[in-house]
Amino acid sequence: MRKLFVNIGTLAGIVPEGLLRKEGPQMDEVDAFENAWLLVEDGLIADFGDASRPVPDNADEVVDARGGMVMPAFCDSHTHIVYAGCRDGEFLDKINGLSYEEIAARGGGILNSSDLLHRTSEKELYRQSMERVGEMIAKGTGAIEIKSGYGLNPEDEMKMLRVIDRIKRTSPALIRSTFLGAHAVGRGYTHEGYVDAVCRMMPDAARYADFVDVFCDEGFFTVEDTARILEAGAAAGLRPKIHANELAVSGGVQVGVRYGALSVDHLERTTDAEIEALRGTSTMPTMLPGSSFFLGIPYGRAKDYIAAGLGIALASDYNPGSSPSGDMRFVMALGCIRMRLTPARAFNAVTLNSAYAMGVSDVVGSITRGKRANIILTHPGWNLTKIAYLHHSPFISSIYLNGEIQ
Repeated sequence: MRKLFVNIGTLAGIVPEGLLRKEGPQMDEVDAFENAWLLVEDGLIADFGDASRPVPDNADEVVDARGGMVMPAFCDSHTHIVYAGCRDGEFLDKINGLSYEEIAARGGGILNSSDLLHRTSEKELYRQSMERVGEMIAKGTGAIEIKSGYGLNPEDEMKMLRVIDRIKRTSPALIRSTFLGAHAVGRGYTHEGYVDAVCRMMPDAARYADFVDVFCDEGFFTVEDTARILEAGAAAGLRPKIHANELAVSGGVQVGVRYGALSVDHLERTTDAEIEALRGTSTMPTMLPGSSFFLGIPYGRAKDYIAAGLGIALASDYNPGSSPSGDMRFVMALGCIRMRLTPARAFNAVTLNSAYAMGVSDVVGSITRGKRANIILTHPGWNLTKIAYLHHSPFISSIYLNGEIQ
């Protein structure tokens, strides 16, 4: 099946084959064609060009973009969207002045979600989670990393991983799965006993998960705990992705780098030592401005990372307690408004670099021949600056995943 998109005002996000992430000055580059066309064959980007190249004439279907922009769909490399119920009561606690840590100390937060998930059937958990996946797709996201971490015991963590696996098999979005058993200490465990339990879960988790993650932060898991868990994950074939430096400078970045983490995520609290530790590594610094917005905590020092020659990714952290939104367009806008990134930098952070941070930038995240045709077609008159500036005005005309309209 050959599908031809014509009358494209701007084809944005063109990346040459083999470039898997952008760093330093590359973060300012967004290659584009004006007055362009795009050919999709069997769900993949087959070719593209501008007015200087003849438009193919052998397509099975022609889509008139009517002067709109075509860009790669967003990639969200950090979510917790498999959860049960709602934590709106904690929203009122936040309004009344309780901190994240105070809510957790009262039995709320992650443990509250764990209790709700335990009482929810696997079938119902899948139904609720697929609603969130559909919502994210409708807002332009085509690739999603999903973590476990609300089970906090072997049975419920495996229930979550099975649900994520089912989503992976049934959603048109590209899904990656992360085992985050070390999200908090499960009820009925000592701290040391729970770290042991997480390590014992690893072989079963690896049947479904692509990555292993640890909440290495103040009040949760130490650097020593994290090293033990990552070693168990490596023995099971799981590459790390680390929660680090949300609540304090935790050492999570450094231990993540030491164990070859694909990404270190959050980074609201950063010193120059974290930036230096990431130089010359394959680890992607990933910042979650939705959490900063919702919790009222600092935003990551994205510009300092880029000035040091690093790339950054931005992700939603979609979860019921600290970032209840999977709107990657809003994440891009926060990158510009609060983190003072240019629209080009923010765009690269929510497409190619976020794809890299979930290990799929060879498949999605840019307009590149051979990649999946996961694309957004905008209404006429939109550009990257307007998408961030007019951050809640409707801009999407249609979404295509694997070349099929959603």
